[in-house]
Amino acid sequence: MDAAFWNDKRPAGVPNDIDLNQYSSIIDVFERSCKKYADRPAFTNMGETMTYGQLERYAAAFASYLQTHTDLQPGDRIAVQMPNVLQFPIAVFGAIRAGLIVVNTNPLYTAREMRHQFKDSGAKALVYMNVFGHLVQEVMPDTDIKYLFEARMGDMFSPLKGWMINTAVKRVKKMVPAYNLPQAISFKAALGKSKGEYPKQVSKTLDDVAVLQYTGGTTGPSKGAMLTHGNLVANMLQVYANMQQVDEDGKKIMSDSGEIVIAPLPLYHIFAFTANCMCMMLAGHHNVLITNPRDIQGFIRELKKWKFSSLVGLNTLFVALMEHPEFSEVDFSHLKGTTSGGTALVKAVAERWESKTGKGIGEGYGLTECSPVVCSSPGGGLQRLGTVGLAVPGTALKVIDDDGKELGIGERGELCVKGPQVMKGYWQRQEATDEAIDADGWLKTGDIAIIDEEGFVSIVDRKKDLIIVSGFNVYPNEIEDVVAAHPKVANAAAIGVPDERSGESVKLFVVPASDDLTIEELKEYCRTNFTGYKVPKHYEIRDALPMSPVGKILRRELRDK
Repeated sequence: MDAAFWNDKRPAGVPNDIDLNQYSSIIDVFERSCKKYADRPAFTNMGETMTYGQLERYAAAFASYLQTHTDLQPGDRIAVQMPNVLQFPIAVFGAIRAGLIVVNTNPLYTAREMRHQFKDSGAKALVYMNVFGHLVQEVMPDTDIKYLFEARMGDMFSPLKGWMINTAVKRVKKMVPAYNLPQAISFKAALGKSKGEYPKQVSKTLDDVAVLQYTGGTTGPSKGAMLTHGNLVANMLQVYANMQQVDEDGKKIMSDSGEIVIAPLPLYHIFAFTANCMCMMLAGHHNVLITNPRDIQGFIRELKKWKFSSLVGLNTLFVALMEHPEFSEVDFSHLKGTTSGGTALVKAVAERWESKTGKGIGEGYGLTECSPVVCSSPGGGLQRLGTVGLAVPGTALKVIDDDGKELGIGERGELCVKGPQVMKGYWQRQEATDEAIDADGWLKTGDIAIIDEEGFVSIVDRKKDLIIVSGFNVYPNEIEDVVAAHPKVANAAAIGVPDERSGESVKLFVVPASDDLTIEELKEYCRTNFTGYKVPKHYEIRDALPMSPVGKILRRELRDK
């Protein structure tokens, strides 16, 4: 169905299209929003608040430093590897203002995962938290990284509070393993050195790449989705358009008066990157960054401080919050909407959340290659459990059969997306790009969906063997390739199995090459080589794996059993 199919199906106030010509680039959005909302709080973290005006000045200082004190040129890649801290938006917007391409990197990556991403992207600079310095030291010799910017947890606080935080992180919590990176530049010192300076204007068009966002592949190593300034500006405007919904009295559900948005999802993940780091600027909203959402006690303590109107999360997080004894002490009277994305929302969890908070959860759908939002549930009680809502403005969707033929309303097929948020392609992988996006600009998602007569989309299955753990994509090929490299492993297969807490978890099947291979040995190997969400939760040692005549592992047979 083309984009016009949804024109009479969106709730009141939501436009059917966006005007992409409003802005020339992300830099344009950033500078105009920071000027418009200069005195409003932009981000708060661990009790420290930064206004839009301050964010603009810090980002200007970092951009100036990059232009003046390095030989980095527009188009060079800079990796940003930090949790949800105030330095993250400063580094990202500073780098983009300097004309660099940001490579978002998961701070929980192992050395193996970091090495691949840095080498593949050709990153020449890295902004990292000192907690990960030992891993940076390990991978540096194998990369083209020339400039290191080292942040510390307490950098953005007053000298005394900052010193206390940094001392606690290093000495009390012992979170900083020993390393030696004498060439690293202090992120705080770089900001200080260029304080008050403004970068030279860089000319960027909507077609220029702004971010490389890495996603796994169904085959082979992970690939960098090239998200342009136009892709990200479009998705900001699409999400913002949905925020224009009005209630029965014609009053906007989410105002532009600076709503408080709780941001526990990691900003390096494309969902939070677009929603919290980018989109909220258009409305001048206030993002409360949660650095460690796994610390549920600390998370709830933070929630109690705010009269928040929006919370973005996922099934795992909602369950953990509701199980905490102090959840009932949180004030939800200002809550206007809760959004779930990244992984399937369990109906019973959604119903329980609504009974406890008085507000339902709206589920959305997206993928890295779409910057990421494709569908979003309407607010104001119009969301429908079991669906991911309606196509965001300016987006066309269709479902196709195995021969590529478009199917009708209510029919089940592979979901395809066409819109201004669809990526430019995969970084230096033309063949993979051609496989994913056809000549007419339709992106095949690999997800099986049904579109009903009222425009609501339901994701019913996956064509790919993708596993989604707490909103993060895990690709079986990566797990299998790394495990098969173990000297005692002859063959390996990974599948996703249902998990009440995380939606799915990884199950690993192994055919041993040596009789003395133990499951404990496999677990330790996986913990060393994979970031936490990729580590298999279930293990099974077998004599053989189901194979096709050409030797391909039949994962579906393993899932069916």
